[in-house]
Amino acid sequence: MLDIKRIRLEKDEVIEALKKRRKEYPIEEVLKADEKRRNLLTEVEKKKELQNKVSKEIPKLKKEGKDISETLKEMKELSAEIESGDREISEVVEGLKNLLLQIPNTPDESVPDGASDEDNKEIRKFMEPTKFSFEPKAHWDLGVDLDILDFERATKIAGSRFSIFKGKGARLERALINLMLDMHADQGYEELNVPVLANRDSMTGTGQLPKFEEDMFYLPSKDFYLIPTAEVPVTNLRSGEILDNKELPLYYTAYTTCFRQEAGSAGRDTRGLIRNHQFDKVEMVKLVDEETSFDELEKLTNDAESILQALKLPYRVVVLCGADLGFSSTKTYDIEVWMPSYGRYVEISSCSNFIDFQARRANIKYRGEDGKLRFVHTLNGSGLAVGRTFAAVIENYQNEDGSITVPEVLRKYIGIDKIEK
Repeated sequence: MLDIKRIRLEKDEVIEALKKRRKEYPIEEVLKADEKRRNLLTEVEKKKELQNKVSKEIPKLKKEGKDISETLKEMKELSAEIESGDREISEVVEGLKNLLLQIPNTPDESVPDGASDEDNKEIRKFMEPTKFSFEPKAHWDLGVDLDILDFERATKIAGSRFSIFKGKGARLERALINLMLDMHADQGYEELNVPVLANRDSMTGTGQLPKFEEDMFYLPSKDFYLIPTAEVPVTNLRSGEILDNKELPLYYTAYTTCFRQEAGSAGRDTRGLIRNHQFDKVEMVKLVDEETSFDELEKLTNDAESILQALKLPYRVVVLCGADLGFSSTKTYDIEVWMPSYGRYVEISSCSNFIDFQARRANIKYRGEDGKLRFVHTLNGSGLAVGRTFAAVIENYQNEDGSITVPEVLRKYIGIDKIEK
């Protein structure tokens, strides 16, 4: 969340920065709640000081034989006022927290202005879109024809927007996961195997709650959520901790199955692997100091790109405009892979810098060389979304006879150079 001191002292700058998101946020309500909180604290503190002062005088008055009945009555009334004041402070603080949780991160100055994803700016490209001498097929047809994908039986088991990888398809998916984890390990990321269930505090810490609750799968018996991304458990790995600056930067990577209801996406990408309720993803997460986070964002994006470069898949990198920026992010690069079935680039990774926004929610701090406590800066990016990478591979590497050439970098994992009937 945003620092309340920053909102109080730099109100105009915060409001101006948030204008890039093209929405209204309760900044004035936050400031009113903050002022009320501070006024109440001042009043209650004065009463507590008086209570302490009189409490010290009572034994002396008793010793002098003076009547203290009226003083005791006044102290009882004062104590009740203090208790009532403390309750009111708690209510105001909770209300203030709820207001702050509704306000997104402020876009960085370098984020372009824009009203929609059409205003995102292309930064660079790798390879040109794949061209074919024949009419290419979509991955949902290719996969079914080769008997490596089964959507019909997945629907029978769980419903729409689920998929089954079969035989060489399952092996190809596993090969992609192994490639991603191995390459990220070589880049210095520590591999983790984390829970796919997360509690409410963890989901709030990374910004999924309360904003995106309708998009989460929820287990009411335990008050747990199925994770939408490994960002949730991996970032919260160090929640509530104070790190030494010598520990930073911390690089983590994790493969998990992820779950999203895809609320609000009715009718979009309903076929194939692009927008499923359950999907696999390899995630990269960084915890760094405040001086280096934007440099680390560039490195993080390059690390995600390296997977597509190894697979020799055409892609481009765009920087998101303010209106398309994720709730917790201050700056995001999307990596979009070329999908012949769509005739366009499709997002396969988002690499974001959250600066101290998530760390304030999850309470992750580090002690600087000067001994002062600061909030870490957190970053994360998909490295990559496995199902979308699978779809991109089989579409871009398809042959006229319906077979799939296995990218050279995957052959040591899968043991074959072609998938055919």
